[in-house]
Amino acid sequence: MSDTRPKLLIVEDDPGLQRQLRWAYDAYHVFIAGDREEAIDLLRAETPDVVTLDLGLPPDPDGTSEGFATLADMLRIKPDTKIIVASGHGERESALEAIAGGAYDFYQKPVDINELGLIVSRAFHVHALERDNARLVESAPRDKQVLGQVITAAPEMIRVARTIERVAPTDVFVLLSGGSGTGKGLLAQALHDASQRRDGPFVTVNCAALSSATLEAELFGEFGSDKRPAGGRIGAARGGTLFLDEVGDMDLSLQAQLLLFLQQRREADAGDRGAKGMDIRILCASHRDLGAMTAAGTFREDLYYRLAEVVVRIPGLKDRPGDPALLARHFLNRFADDLNPQVKGLAPDALAALDAWSWPGNVRELENRMKRAMILAEGKLITAADLDLDQETQGGADVINLKLAREMADRRAIRHAMARTDGNISGAARMLGISRPTLYDLLKHYHMQG
Repeated sequence: MSDTRPKLLIVEDDPGLQRQLRWAYDAYHVFIAGDREEAIDLLRAETPDVVTLDLGLPPDPDGTSEGFATLADMLRIKPDTKIIVASGHGERESALEAIAGGAYDFYQKPVDINELGLIVSRAFHVHALERDNARLVESAPRDKQVLGQVITAAPEMIRVARTIERVAPTDVFVLLSGGSGTGKGLLAQALHDASQRRDGPFVTVNCAALSSATLEAELFGEFGSDKRPAGGRIGAARGGTLFLDEVGDMDLSLQAQLLLFLQQRREADAGDRGAKGMDIRILCASHRDLGAMTAAGTFREDLYYRLAEVVVRIPGLKDRPGDPALLARHFLNRFADDLNPQVKGLAPDALAALDAWSWPGNVRELENRMKRAMILAEGKLITAADLDLDQETQGGADVINLKLAREMADRRAIRHAMARTDGNISGAARMLGISRPTLYDLLKHYHMQG
């Protein structure tokens, strides 16, 4: 019967310590090596996930050259191995050098079995988490589409997608509230596609692009009373969804007509059980604060509560840490073949600039900057200069609470690093300049896992 216990390789030339360590690790399938050659052979043959390594190996038992050579060989052969190096008294600098060279952790001699046992256990745990994460990243779609064509890795936007998924099967009217360029149109289309009306028409009317008289004709056509079916876009949307984009730009007289239409059609529906009545779902979007407009008297309160049965607030791109880099890669993959096939990626200064910019034009601005950058880029990597962000600076709102400021900075930096490395924990930790265990602790502390 094969041994299914996790494999642990102990690289130690002291026979007495070999026996002590073997005895201490009965929960693992233990392999023992006394020198570099034997350690490398066992690494290749058994592929252990965790290794404890004494840097003082023959033929240099009083130095560290052979131990460092063994460390480098092991990481070259199996980079994901968690290697824990031994550090004697006065050898802390060697241990720190080993950590910088890729070792997972270190322990001090003389050995404290309990302390070393905790380090080894944590190393196995971290290796398992990284393996699972790598498997998820490998199987996940490249562009992280969460709803229709919406691409995001930000929890703030994922919550929006989940809300839309929950309201889509119902027939409630939904108001999408968010800045220009945040993707309100994409979300409206995704809501329609996820609804029971998906096979019906999806009709869009941009209320900001038309004069009041033109908008009235576009909406109602020849509709003149509750006894005549609506023409125009309302009639075209029958059996499907009518999307009123930028409804906050509709003037008060037309708001009154829209409210009257909704009231009359609902009364007709209630009075004629055999008729389908209006048979239309209305979705609205606005970059304006309609709640504030009702308080100011520039938007009818009764119409607002008709249209905004559910309000979905869409965060701006600056409030979606990590998404600028993610979306930039998406646009590069989407447009590079047509605009500039030689462009293959984003330079480090471009990634930093994408993270730092406040994106007043949101995703639309990002898309336009990426298209321009791909056309103008002279190298294989898009730079901050190509994005016209190399000289841009921005300020932020003051955060008086120091603890909150640190947490905000930690969360933003972690999300940026995770997005840049496609969720790879090891890569994100290296980018952040911290150890893998520290990153896991931060993810747990800030409830950013899962």
